[in-house]
Order: sequence, then structure tokens, then C-alpha cells
Amino acid sequence: MRIMCYRCFWPQPLCWCSSLHPMPTATRFVFLMHPKEFKEEKAGTGRLTHLCLPNSELHMGTDFTRDEAVAALLDDPGNRCVLLYPGREARNLSAGEFTAADLACRRLVVFLLDATWPLARKMLRLSPNLQALPRIMFTPTAPSRYIIKQQPQPGCLSTLEAVHELLVVLEQSGLDRYPEPAQLHGIFDRLQRIQLECAADPNRGGYRRQAYSDPAARTKSRGERGNRRDNYLKVPPAGTPGAPPPADPTAGSPAGPA
Repeated sequence: MRIMCYRCFWPQPLCWCSSLHPMPTATRFVFLMHPKEFKEEKAGTGRLTHLCLPNSELHMGTDFTRDEAVAALLDDPGNRCVLLYPGREARNLSAGEFTAADLACRRLVVFLLDATWPLARKMLRLSPNLQALPRIMFTPTAPSRYIIKQQPQPGCLSTLEAVHELLVVLEQSGLDRYPEPAQLHGIFDRLQRIQLECAADPNRGGYRRQAYSDPAARTKSRGERGNRRDNYLKVPPAGTPGAPPPADPTAGSPAGPA
């Protein structure tokens, strides 16, 4: 009989959360997780990030219009609630478009949709209270280092990577402190390393039958859909100032929905 970790839901010999320790933040992070991510995704980085941040909460669902916990946060006059979601109307923290003056001495509460991009859009469409929130974003400083999953576009990141990038710009803006940025990346490394080791073990049933491809060799979404997503994420063309650098598959692991 296998003993499962009660936090990460992996068998204890493979448990990836043993190195977790709390990272205090002034910002309140609210992870809104799609049921498919909650029930089916063992490698979901939203749950992992939530475990790292004591000032966070996680709720499962698709329509948060009548969710009491979400409503309580939105109705609290001491909160400055925003949604981390890219787009033309989103205020880019990397460009200094959100400052302490915008908080007006209130607590920053960041809502994140933890799901694939198509499911995240559906969650937002079903939740008018989330649609009404002001949106924030950031300019990624590096492409996603997710090896065991393929991001649809260069500007897309896992939930863990997105929180890391957000905390970096929040500290740069003087809105929060982020003294241990290596912890999230280190745990992300450990999670993926375990997955890769299991996939390479022929004695483990239920895992992949072939090795993971090199992230740098993967092709992004093409055609009208790919161009629309590039524009939506404000991804500059390769080679222009501000464009994310090419992925380095030999590098160690430091960084929307994923």
C-alpha cells in the first residue's frame, strides 16, 4: 500500500513538497482552480504555489459569481482586488503602470485563474464579478521553463512562473518583498525532475512511452489563432527590444494561466 502525501498528493517517496517553507507576502493571492486542474492534474503548479504562500487561498470552480469567499474579498473596502490576466486593457506592472498610489493604503489582492488558457477564458466568461476587476499583467523576463508541458506561445507561463514574475515586479515597484525567489524555481525543478525520472523508468506503468521533447524545438500555435494570442499577450517579435530570450535547454531553472 502506497502512502500518499496529504499536501501534494504524490506517493511519499516521490513527494516534491518536502523542501517547502512558507514565504510571507503582503499581497494576498487567490488561486481560482478549474475542477479539471484540481482533480486530474497531479503536476499542477497552482496548488504547489499555494502551498508556498501562507497569504494565499485556493478555491475550485468554474463560475465564481456566487462564491461566498470570493464575494467577501471583493466586498472588503480594505482590499484592492485585481485580476492577473493579460490584454490591451491590462496595466503592465513591468512598465510602472501600477504603483503604491493605486493601492491607497489598501491590501493588494491578486486573483489568478489556474487552468489551461481555453478553460481560463471560460471561467472568466462565466464570472461577471471577475470580469469587472481591473486587470494587471507583466512582461515576461524569460520564456517558460516547463519541460513536461508545452506552452501554446512564448509569452505563456505556468501559474508558478507567473507568480514568480509578478512577485519580482511587485518588489521592484515597492509593493511587496520577495527575498527568496530561488525557492519557487527550486521546487519547480524538483517537480519536473521527478516527472522526468518516472517517464524514463520502463518499470513504471502509466507514464509516457517516449521522452519529452526539447522545449526550444517545439513549435508554437500558428495561423490566425497564434497571431491573435501573440497580440493578446503583447509579445514583441523575436529580435526586438523586450522580446524574451530564446530558451536555453542547458540552463538551470530560475522564470496567465497554465
